[in-house]
Amino acid sequence: MSRISDTRFRTREAAARLVVAGRRPHDLTVDLIYAEIRQGSRTTINDELKLWKDEQARIDALSAALPPAVANAMLSVWALAVGHGEQVFAQRGEELEAEATTAAIRAESMVTANAGLQAETHTLRVQLEDQQTRLASALADLARTQAERDNAIRQSETATAERDALRAQSEQALRDAQSAHARELDGLLAARTEHESALRAEVDQATARLESVQKRVMMQTDEAREAQRRAETALAKTQQRNEQLAGDVQRLSAEAAEQRRLAGRHERQLASVMDEAHELRRERDTLAQQIALLQGQLKTRVDSSSARATKRSR
Repeated sequence: MSRISDTRFRTREAAARLVVAGRRPHDLTVDLIYAEIRQGSRTTINDELKLWKDEQARIDALSAALPPAVANAMLSVWALAVGHGEQVFAQRGEELEAEATTAAIRAESMVTANAGLQAETHTLRVQLEDQQTRLASALADLARTQAERDNAIRQSETATAERDALRAQSEQALRDAQSAHARELDGLLAARTEHESALRAEVDQATARLESVQKRVMMQTDEAREAQRRAETALAKTQQRNEQLAGDVQRLSAEAAEQRRLAGRHERQLASVMDEAHELRRERDTLAQQIALLQGQLKTRVDSSSARATKRSR
């Protein structure tokens, strides 16, 4: 986890703890949060605290429109779904990081082998130049004696044969290395395609689970509306809550659509294994932040409900 992500995550944790301790969300300041976590820049803390307060305001509006039992059940189900999503993304991120490390090691091995072949080729060229020098010397001696000329010709033919044999061996070794490298790349591409398919399946499953949670929330909402309609003595107030609840359900649907859009963007980013690993780590951090937020909010709601129940009983 990066330092900035850790600061944002700890900012949300500290805000939730302060609310549980009795602080009101709108009273929280950057100085209070920094005193709790003692890390990160105040700009980062300020940005994340603003986002947290906005989310708190939206959740407060939703909770005010829902009966306490429905709100608590919805938050519990959402926390379970986010926790499972964090585990899936963390596991996939670790697997992709391990595969990327293995691929990098193999690529380095290929580069080393190629460097060895280039060095061998250079050596052969040096040997060839040496043979050519010897041949020039033999040709110079040819002017002196016929016997030395015949001997030089034979040496030249032998050197040429050796040169051709060495060149053929070098070319064959280079072709073999290129073929092995191509096979290795094909294997890596096939493995990446397989993991992309598996990750798409995981995203589809997460989307299906999210839609299931939405259906259950809508069913509970309908039951709450029916119960409110039966309360004839509070008809006007119930109708107003129903209108607010309908608006909140639309916002939930919009948020679910945004989650599906993000899942589609993740699929398009699967072209690069390293980018995917990075994206998974970011998603894992976000899910952890949401869990901390939901836990703090759920705790706050439970405390608030208990306080209201105690006040009513008095």
